[in-house]
Amino acid sequence: MQFNPQEIAALAQADATPRMDMYAFIHKALRAYMSDTLTGLGRMDADDDLELNQACARVLQLLEFCRSHLKHENDFIHPAMERHMAGSAAAGAHEHLGHQEAIEALAAATAQLMACARDRRAPVAHALYKQLALFVAHNFEHMHYEETAHNAVLWAHYSDAELAAIHDALVASIAPDEMLVVMRWMVPFMAPAERAMMLADMRRSAPPQAFDAALAVARPHLSQVEWDKLERALDLAQ
Repeated sequence: MQFNPQEIAALAQADATPRMDMYAFIHKALRAYMSDTLTGLGRMDADDDLELNQACARVLQLLEFCRSHLKHENDFIHPAMERHMAGSAAAGAHEHLGHQEAIEALAAATAQLMACARDRRAPVAHALYKQLALFVAHNFEHMHYEETAHNAVLWAHYSDAELAAIHDALVASIAPDEMLVVMRWMVPFMAPAERAMMLADMRRSAPPQAFDAALAVARPHLSQVEWDKLERALDLAQ
């Protein structure tokens, strides 16, 4: 485990303008999605058929989201790193291979739980919960590695405008139904200023129906206070 309290202290003293961080918002979404799915599986009633099927479906949906996320990073971010520093994405790519194997193993274990005899469900569910917890734990450390080591490479070789172009190309490759999942887990778990900035940019650059869909999917997961702040920031009440 890597823990660096000096990083927080240094940032508290820094006055430099923050760099373009392609990882920041999608990783907030992933951390929230993973945590919610894991805790939901942990409190599931294995004797309740509906709860079991819903919890297992959520695990499978998370795993599919993770598959897609790995592909986006493999297709866009790793090549950008390798173009300027050969080998710089190798460690992250190797971990991605491990994540892909873990995703397939977890998917198979989830299917096994769904087909399990009722009297065996509880121990099988607990075993799946522990394996998913390990997957989440490793992903949390992996995301930190990307946010530090990978960003160091990207920031050394690309301007913010160039990074934004790579990010925009990645986002353009995401299918509309997947983007709604991204919005559902990203928007509610951003800080208010981040939320307003991202949605304001989306309103300027995306079709109106895409902006409206992002608001609609995020609204039920925002508190009234959070929604009021967003309304004021974006003049939504006008």
